[in-house]
Amino acid sequence: MNVKLTDQAIGKVKEILASQEPAPAGLRIAVVGGGCSGFSYSMAFENAPNMLDKTYTYDGLKVFVDQASLLYLEGAEVDYVETLEGSGFKFSNPNVKSTCGCGSSFSA
Repeated sequence: MNVKLTDQAIGKVKEILASQEPAPAGLRIAVVGGGCSGFSYSMAFENAPNMLDKTYTYDGLKVFVDQASLLYLEGAEVDYVETLEGSGFKFSNPNVKSTCGCGSSFSA
């Protein structure tokens, strides 16, 4: 399993997914160009996987990752955290060499 989602992340995604009409097929996790350090993470609901996507299933939740993003997400973990500063999805990625101050952009 290249990309890991914690139980908290799976639960939160399923909760959001359940409120969507019509219900999407699953969640896309991608690495996209941009941000102050070169790359940033993207999460979005998808109605169907693309032909070259790798599909993972976590407790009934389908997650789609494209081939290019897999290179950067090898061994990464996605968590959902709630703190006093706010809540959101947090990526822990062993491939990251540096991040920016905002924490949502990285270089590899």
